[in-house]
Formats: sequence, structure tokens, C-alpha cells
Amino acid sequence: MLTRLTIQNYALIRHLEMIPSEKLTVITGETGAGKSIMLGAISLLLGSRADTKVLWDDSSKCITEGQFEIASYSLKTLFEEHDLDYSDQTVIRREISPGGKSRAFINDTPVTLDVMRAIGSRLMDVHSQHETLELGTHRFQLDLVDSYANNRTVRSEYQVAWNQFQESKTALDTLTAEANKLKTEYDFVRFQVNELQKASFQPGEQEQLESDLNVGENAEDIKARLVQVIALLGNAEASAQGQLTQALGLLQPIREFSPALEQLASRLDVIRIELKDILREVEHEEEHAEIDPVRTRQVQERLDLLNSLLQKHRVPDVPSLLELQARLEEQARKTVNLEDDLTAAKKRFDESKRNLESLAARLTESRKKVLGALCKDLVSLLKPLGIPQAVLEIQHTTVEPGVQGADLMEVLFSANKGIAPRPLEAVASGGEFSRLMFCVKYVLAEKTALPTLVLDEIDTGISGEIAIQLGTMMQKMAQSHQLITITHLPQIAAKGDAHYLVFKDTANRKTITEIRQLNEDERVDEIAKMIGGARPSTLARENARELLGV
Repeated sequence: MLTRLTIQNYALIRHLEMIPSEKLTVITGETGAGKSIMLGAISLLLGSRADTKVLWDDSSKCITEGQFEIASYSLKTLFEEHDLDYSDQTVIRREISPGGKSRAFINDTPVTLDVMRAIGSRLMDVHSQHETLELGTHRFQLDLVDSYANNRTVRSEYQVAWNQFQESKTALDTLTAEANKLKTEYDFVRFQVNELQKASFQPGEQEQLESDLNVGENAEDIKARLVQVIALLGNAEASAQGQLTQALGLLQPIREFSPALEQLASRLDVIRIELKDILREVEHEEEHAEIDPVRTRQVQERLDLLNSLLQKHRVPDVPSLLELQARLEEQARKTVNLEDDLTAAKKRFDESKRNLESLAARLTESRKKVLGALCKDLVSLLKPLGIPQAVLEIQHTTVEPGVQGADLMEVLFSANKGIAPRPLEAVASGGEFSRLMFCVKYVLAEKTALPTLVLDEIDTGISGEIAIQLGTMMQKMAQSHQLITITHLPQIAAKGDAHYLVFKDTANRKTITEIRQLNEDERVDEIAKMIGGARPSTLARENARELLGV
């Protein structure tokens, strides 16, 4: 349960501190005093979104902190799941900086808002006036049935199964679409692959072909010129090789006479050896310089094929063409193997669907089993609240499995004898909505171990004896749950074990909302004002004392 609530720098609240009763705490105050602002601050502890506009002083951070006694609520496992230190005295804190940064802490450990929601939702249930309106929605009604049936575990299992089903369906749909596209393109891809594989070009082949073509097209001229070179270098009477040999023979006898002559003879000998080597290579080239028009034509055709493929596929060279061939081969392979991939994806999808349908069936069975008991409990609670002829039915329809299961729930309601029940949102008045929502909270409080329940003006549209009955039921709820209620009704305010007054202080430059706990005399005065206005009469004070039993 909540043992201390501290709010700093939030909306009209500069600093507020509250120590609620273990049982029923009532909060009263004039309209606009800031009661609902407190709920906004409390909702921060449950992970709601924050805005820097809520800062009372935009130069300081907002801090909302709740201290909870949770020893008897078996939450150790939940803390362990989120890697949090457990303490019977747990502190949840939310901070909002002037720059808009939001931070959340549980027992001084930083946590994400998702973790804060997971923990906070097990500690507090905050009912707002907006939630009363949600009572008419199918989603809320389904959540109501699940809460009554204690379906928390199977709902969690179903949510996991739903996510797996969605993932497998998306994977199958994506693969199927890809398969259809690949199958449509397969024949053309296979043709391109065959064409490239048949051509079988190799890295460096383009350069070699271009060189071979140049040689082939100029073979006659090359051969003729090489023959002349051979003659000049070695075969003619006055060949370069012969003249070099003669010159070297002239230098040999005198090379010993000086270092210069020795160097000249050595250099000439090197030239002779190099010339001899060049001559051998020229002779080799001449021997292989064949005039072969057939070979030249083949080289030209090979180059034409290459240039045609380069132009067709819009790539600049053979390496790019080979990269394209590899991609096309992979696409063709993938298409061939697609049936195996599709079969595996279909198997995963079918398994996830069967698991989903099995859990949906469990949910449906559990839900249908409690519909009668839930309606009976709610009707029995509505009778003392001024709706003695209430008829309540929950219409169940099986639908395709969705995020909440395979069920559609519709609450049908009639407040008057002889009038057939109709959808709740179409027939219930504001006061009836409020009373029914209270009954829902009352029933669920019996089904859950929720430590703290906060009700915001759930008594809207109620007065007189019905308000007294509502207050009595709140007292009963508070025997097993800590209950904090914001009310405008003196009958309910008088039932509180602790009474806090919210009021505006306008004495300073900036309006602030304050809260203080009332003692017995102050409670008499406040409840008298709720009955008779700002200046309550003696009779109003007597009525207040009667309500308080003092």
C-alpha cells in the first residue's frame, strides 16, 4: 500500500506531501482546487507520458515519489524478472527536468517507463473520470472479464503467441510475395545465366583478346619488320652483332693499359651480350608471328560477343560482368530452393497459428465460464445503489483471433423493469455509469491483490441515500484494500479513515495548490460546507456530525 506520496513542482503544486490511511482516505476540495492535478502526478508513477508544461517552476525539476509497503503482495519474482533489488519498503520516483528529460527510478535504480508501468500497475490502480467513459468500450469490457477470471497468465501467454503468429505471418507473406516475383522473373534470369555461363569470360581476358587482335590484324607487317631486324642485328654481313664483335676484338689487346680502356671494353661486352639476347627474342617473336586470318576472325568474334554483353548489361568490364553473373546465379538458385524456404515458413506459420488458436480457445473457455457469475455479482451490488431492477448481460461472440483473443464482449444493460437490456453506452446515464464502474472496481478488488486503489469522483451523478450506501461499500472495500477517493459528496467524505483537503493558496504572486489532513473539528467544518455552502448553518453542522458519528 501507499505509505507516503510526495509531489514537487507539478502544475499548481509547489510541494505536497500526503500520508494516506491504510484503509479509506478521502480527498475533498472545491472544483478547480487541484484534486485531479494530484491524479496527474500520481499517474507519472505508473509510467504515463510527461511534459515540461507541467512544471510549476520551469527552472526546477518535477519530482513525484511514492513509498509503498509491499511485503504481503508476493512481488519478489516480478522484481527479479526486471533485475531490480526487492525491498518490502519500495520507493518509486519520477523526475522531469526543465529540458524535458524524464527519468524513472525504483529503489534508486534507474528503470525504463515500461518497467515502471509493469511494477506500478501491480501497486496501484488509478481510476479517472475518463475510464468511466471507457466502460462502454469492447476492449474495457473484455479486460473486465479477464480480470474477473484471473486470466493474467493465459493472457500473457496469448500475447506472446500473438506476437509469434504476427511475425511468422509477416515472414510467410514476405517470402510468398518474393517467390511470386522470382518465379515471374525466373525464365529470363535463367536465360541470362545460361548466356553468361556459355560465354565463360575470365578476368583479364578482355585485355588479352584486344592484344591478340592487334597482333593478328598486323601479322604481315610485324613478320616483315622482324625479319629485317634480325638481318640488321645478326644475319647481314655488316650486322650490328658482327660489328660489335670486331670492335671488342680491337679493344681486347689494350684493355689492360688503363682503367678507362678496361671499362670501355667491359661496357662493350655487356652491350654485345644484351644484343645477342635481344636477337634471340626477336627471332622467337618472328617464328610465332603467324599470319592466321581464321584465328584473327575468332578473336574478333569473341571481342564482339564481350562488347555485346557489356552493352546489354550496362557494365564497364569483365569483372563487373562476372559480378552480375554471380548475382543472377544466386537469384536463380534462390528461386530453385524457394519451395524449401516456403515450406519451412508455412510450417512455422501453421505451428504458431495452432498455438494461437489453442490459447484463444483456453481464453474463450475461461471467459465464458465467468460471465454469469460476473453479471450476478454486479447486479447484486447495483441494487443497494439505487438500481433495484438492474438487468445485466454480457453477450459473447466468437471472432477471428486478434490481439485480445477470439472473443467480442458486449455488456447489455437495463436499469428499468420491463425494458430489454441494450448496449451499455446506448442506455446508461452518467450516474448509472458511475455506479456500475464502482461495482466493477468493487468486484475486481475482491479478485486481485492490488494494494492501492485510487478513485476520482466515481460518485458522479449520485446523491442522498445512494451516496451513503456507496460510502459504506467503500468502507468495506477498504478493509482489504487501501482506498483513496476524490469526492464531492459529504456522505462519502464522512466515511474516510483519513480526510485531506485540497485548496488553492493565492496569497503569493503565483497560485499554488496545497493539501492538509483535517482533524475531527476541521472535518465537521469541511463536511458542513459540503452540505450547506461556504457559511454552513447550525443544521448543516449537525448533519455533518451525524454523518461522522461524533
